[in-house]
Amino acid sequence: MSGAAQGFDSSMAAWRQWQQAPWGRLRFTLAEADLLRHLGGLGDGPLRILDLAGGDGGDAVRLAARGRRVTVVDLAPGMLAVAEGRAGAAGVADPVTCVRARAEELPREIASGGWDAVLCHNLPPYAEVPAAAEEILAAAVAPLREGGVLSVMAVNRHCAPPVAAVRELDPAAALAALGRDRADGRTFGTGMTLYIAEEIASRLEGLGCPGAAHYGIRSVSDYITDDERKHAPAFYAGPERLELALTDRPAHRHAGRLFQLIAPREPAEPAPPARPGA
Repeated sequence: MSGAAQGFDSSMAAWRQWQQAPWGRLRFTLAEADLLRHLGGLGDGPLRILDLAGGDGGDAVRLAARGRRVTVVDLAPGMLAVAEGRAGAAGVADPVTCVRARAEELPREIASGGWDAVLCHNLPPYAEVPAAAEEILAAAVAPLREGGVLSVMAVNRHCAPPVAAVRELDPAAALAALGRDRADGRTFGTGMTLYIAEEIASRLEGLGCPGAAHYGIRSVSDYITDDERKHAPAFYAGPERLELALTDRPAHRHAGRLFQLIAPREPAEPAPPARPGA
């Protein structure tokens, strides 16, 4: 097992705790709501969705419960085992398939294409160098059918300074964060690259996925410092409604702790006709 896969598996308890916390629940609720805006136009029948670095099935089980067929690809065997267990417990074991592989080295039957949607959620931030992030994005686009949609999620560099200032009451750290594109990931204990939506959208356009819709994930909630209060169901319902209303609003989506881009894959340019006698 690679060091990265071992690191993710060893952080399983922390990851599950994060998912069950209010901020984790909001992340999955908002990502699903944003994606559903785009899946409805892809046609009838059980859509085929490829979830790259899908971990323990947080996105996949939700989508399978809505009638989609989801293949989760991840390098960490422990994560995949939990994903299979979650799918079984939710009654969606059949439409959820788990495959151990790197996103950049997909098995031929997966990489061959025809997927209606591909998820690449929070994978680019863990690439060690920009070239590796480019490779990940290209690998995510390649299996997508023409007209299918790609969903990319990443940690938003714009929010690092205000989070430091508001949550940590540390203006000096906030000022220093303005010039930084790296941060420590607390849950998995590894460094992350911070992006802004425009950087990733530009790369997607170059890969044949222009016109990405931009959504903000947790545009307000992370600036509420009373984390204990967020666990109260009566209080949680309010921020959830607010976040769902703000996710696509231009004035607020740049404040999201994460951003989500959803872009269609455009048809390939037709080859020019051959000249007579060529």
